[in-house]
Amino acid sequence: MRTLVTGAAGFIASHLVEGLIRRGHEVRAFVRYNSRNLWGWLEDSSCRDAVEIVLGDVRDYDLVKSAVQGCDTVFHLAALIGIPYSYVSPLAYVRTNVEGTYNVLQAARECDVERVVHTSTSEIYGTAQYVPIDEAHPVNPQSPYAASKASADFLALSYHRSFGLPVTVVRPFNTYGPRQSARAIIPTVISQILDGKETLSLGNITPTRDLTFASDTVSGFLAAADSPQTVGETVNLGTGNEISIGDLVEKIAHILGREVKITSDEQRVRPAKSEVERLLSNPGKMRALTGWKADISLDEGLARTVEWMKERRSLYKSGIYNV
Repeated sequence: MRTLVTGAAGFIASHLVEGLIRRGHEVRAFVRYNSRNLWGWLEDSSCRDAVEIVLGDVRDYDLVKSAVQGCDTVFHLAALIGIPYSYVSPLAYVRTNVEGTYNVLQAARECDVERVVHTSTSEIYGTAQYVPIDEAHPVNPQSPYAASKASADFLALSYHRSFGLPVTVVRPFNTYGPRQSARAIIPTVISQILDGKETLSLGNITPTRDLTFASDTVSGFLAAADSPQTVGETVNLGTGNEISIGDLVEKIAHILGREVKITSDEQRVRPAKSEVERLLSNPGKMRALTGWKADISLDEGLARTVEWMKERRSLYKSGIYNV
């Protein structure tokens, strides 16, 4: 099959590209245009020579349509994902996450694509109103980022209901692992400890998160794409376990054999009404429809991530906070 992955230079998408190549797919990777012809995390990939690279912008309909043309399946992962930056430039999130999704959906419709897998986020649920969170949980976005992703989700499902486009909405909870941005909590903690910091600058440490290792998230995407039962459906990808940020920091410090203290950095703290206090998934629907479940334990996933970051310390600037 010929498969398009948008946002292919990113964290999850680059792992997905590798998984598709291992399965024997012909992969077209849509990478955001840059004048240096850099391919993001695909530069770090052993399969980069097996991938067809298309440089462009998901906000450009003509280019998106040309990338979709001839593909059987589209995995749509291109998005602005940094929650703090969505407070700075909400409109950028609307243009990329909503308009960009429209471009992918419309192009897929016109090109008769056999399956579109659209990427959602657990952030659209907001703080859990009940746990574990299933797909029937109310949608309550608490940041411009989450609102843009919720809008894109509803747009994707509307294309299935209105035009018969075979769409699946995959909703990962918090994915972590090699290649994750330093904006995320796990790389932030690991990089500060590796740089010898005994006092870590962090935001709120009381929220809980359901953490899924990258390879499990990728296998979830693939399982969702393979199953006819997921067409027109939204499915959660998560472990069904939660941990507080504070306990997560202790676990990482233990793996690295360090003792650390935490200081609150105001620029890392979300506005009070925007903080999502609790996310805990119910992945039962995904398991029932496809048989998928997360296999990598948090301890194993963190250990793998630590070892990967040890070998690439220069990629992370622990002393700089970038929204």
